[in-house]
Amino acid sequence: MKSEVTNKAPKKERVIALNKKAYHDYEISNKYEAGMVLTGTEVKSLRQHKASIQESYAQVKNGEVWLINSNIPEYKFGSASNHNPKRERKILLHRNEIKKITTNLQDKGFTLIPLKLYFSGARAKVEIGIARGKKFYDKRESIKKAEVKRRVKRVMSN
Repeated sequence: MKSEVTNKAPKKERVIALNKKAYHDYEISNKYEAGMVLTGTEVKSLRQHKASIQESYAQVKNGEVWLINSNIPEYKFGSASNHNPKRERKILLHRNEIKKITTNLQDKGFTLIPLKLYFSGARAKVEIGIARGKKFYDKRESIKKAEVKRRVKRVMSN
């Protein structure tokens, strides 16, 4: 018997929130895509593109990864059972990915930060990265490189 190959369209990625400051303040070494445990009103609020991950971070507790200090505001039309906007949310990763993350976080100066919150198909996902904080002179160097890239792009377009 032949197995039929179905040509499924790639899942559309709809970005809800970006953490642009993370790329400025940190040097990202590894990235992981993961799902999150959410309540119904949180998903509805996310569908309205109302979320912030600017001040948030992730942490490994008891073999599980948690997203801390992310803000998903209450759903406007929610009932009395609406969610807490700043609650800790569990991030869904495989056990071997969590082990890799914990070994990387044991090195001095590394932290786990969310980079992007988005919908992949119908599922809410978060992209987290293992990052090391940049020094002030590293930030200035990054800015110089970005300016050079912009200038080259301008010259090439003209």
